[in-house]
Amino acid sequence: MQMKDILLNFIGGLLLVICVLVGVAFLTLLERKVLGYMQVRKGPNKVGYCGIVQPFSDAIKLFNKEQTFPSSSNYMPYYFSPVFSLFISLLCWVVMPFYGGLFTYSLGLLFFLCCTSLGVYTVMIAGWASNSAYALLGGLRAVAQTISYEVSLALILMSFIFLSEGYSLMGFHLFQDYIWFVFITFPLMIIWFASCLAETNRTPFDFAEGESELVSGFNVEYSSGGFALIFMSEYASILFMSMLFVVIFLGCTLSSIFFFFNLVMISFIFIWVRGTLPRYRYDKLMYLAWKCFLPISLNYLIFFMGVKLFLMSLMI
Repeated sequence: MQMKDILLNFIGGLLLVICVLVGVAFLTLLERKVLGYMQVRKGPNKVGYCGIVQPFSDAIKLFNKEQTFPSSSNYMPYYFSPVFSLFISLLCWVVMPFYGGLFTYSLGLLFFLCCTSLGVYTVMIAGWASNSAYALLGGLRAVAQTISYEVSLALILMSFIFLSEGYSLMGFHLFQDYIWFVFITFPLMIIWFASCLAETNRTPFDFAEGESELVSGFNVEYSSGGFALIFMSEYASILFMSMLFVVIFLGCTLSSIFFFFNLVMISFIFIWVRGTLPRYRYDKLMYLAWKCFLPISLNYLIFFMGVKLFLMSLMI
């Protein structure tokens, strides 16, 4: 019986990884199409019907190109950091609240925070091991940005831990049967979405890739497969953050079609922001994290703690 459980978990995990990677492929196509229409041009439309197989064509081209590496780079960290980056991005998905009991466990939010913290190291190592000033500066900027916004994410999650009284994502569905959290914590929703943009290094917070001063940031020395793995991990993170947003604020279950519709809508908003907003200034980014988001998140956390203590005193 135990062997069957292990086999079923392995097959379920493999299917989950395949579905996420296919989702990542079509998210890149959606982004190119949406950005194309926002700039009054057509996106990919040659490979397959309306360019539907363009992501797979790009993947084959990238992984077939010769893998180059700088002669002065630190080879092993340089080579393996994109692999670990994608691995950590895919590992986050085990906290997805499956009602069939695939990987659902009671400490999902803590596991998510651990995985996002580990993602910082892959960016730092990729920037350092490339042995390029551009890559190192891009890595340092990305690390400082990610650490700053992780504080806000953790505080917001602590507020919801007090509300739902547990670390499992399953509880969010049970507590949102009558009203979604987005209606009672709207400012937190705005802060969470902006922090997700900063966490995934997306516009207007894409400071790891400043073309004018850093060329392409921490991934400037990567080509072919390494480059593809870095961007696959970025888009897997975008999909995961969209899924987490839907679970926390919109209370949908995986058995509902609205869950996937909302997930696509949040991913579309990531792309919409990229096509609309210019890049922020770096000092403004830090000011926003420490002077705006942090006090609001702390105030909400203290407020929810007070509400819980008040309710507990009434019950006593």
